[in-house]
Amino acid sequence: MSPEKLLAHHGRQFGTFAGLLALCLVLWILTPHFLTVSNLLNVAQQTSLNAIIAVGLTFVIVSGGIDLSVGSVVAFSGVVMASLCQRAVPLPLALLGGLAFGFVCGLVNGLLITFGRLPPFIATLGMMSMARGGALLYTEGRPLSGFTENFRWLATGEILRVPVPVVAMVALYGVAHFTLHRTKFGRYLFAIGGNEEAAVLSGVPVRFHKTMVYGVGGLLSAAAAALLTARLNSAQPIAGINYELDAIAATVIGGTSLMGGQGSVVGTLIGALIMGVLRNGLNLLGVSSFVQQVVIGAVIVLAVLMDTAFRQPKK
Repeated sequence: MSPEKLLAHHGRQFGTFAGLLALCLVLWILTPHFLTVSNLLNVAQQTSLNAIIAVGLTFVIVSGGIDLSVGSVVAFSGVVMASLCQRAVPLPLALLGGLAFGFVCGLVNGLLITFGRLPPFIATLGMMSMARGGALLYTEGRPLSGFTENFRWLATGEILRVPVPVVAMVALYGVAHFTLHRTKFGRYLFAIGGNEEAAVLSGVPVRFHKTMVYGVGGLLSAAAAALLTARLNSAQPIAGINYELDAIAATVIGGTSLMGGQGSVVGTLIGALIMGVLRNGLNLLGVSSFVQQVVIGAVIVLAVLMDTAFRQPKK
């Protein structure tokens, strides 16, 4: 591929990556504590949760959908996983049970959208409330805590001196990139998001793929729940509040269009890193958490405005 075609195809990603580097440079100038190994590892760990949820949302948004329930699914999957651990269920089975539960929550979303013909916004908004209420009912509003060291290793362990959450994030992104860009499943998602009617006429099993993509989103939310529970050594029924906003922001900043049919998990990873670096830098600078909310909100609006500008046809 020629340099001109490469730039045209990946220009948005290059621009986003340049923005990440510029943000890092500004924070390095403002605070000497930013570019330290310990702080950068901390940023990577903090980013891993949002990045894992965001990669699931990338699949959903590429297909032309949206999922507002991911934060609540994180909470519900986490407490289910924690309760299985407390009942002396072997750790692999407990993790598998939590992942399966998240997958089922996502499938319910998909079935409501494809067979119930509900708009994705309404279906996932309902699941957001149901999953949150279910987590509170399941635990009677109390956190579940006290797990084995094997479980906590998911958050505290290292592989070749790299924290496990970071390794898990990189591995999941590798699988997601291959799936989205090198498999029939991924090509069908782009086709559905680009023009669903044309995809139907082309013989694409649209209902199946739209249902499964929400299952993938729920599965990855449950994976993030496992890492979060291990980090906190506690499963909180109120965990995951506003996680959907950060994940959507990371996805859109990374170049995935809210209109569907366009996106990249590499861009999503860069977007998640921008969100993580921004939060970390604001914390190091002592910026109030209230001001941080304003800044994050402004970043989301700016990202959507950029997406709209890039999507406008050239005259």
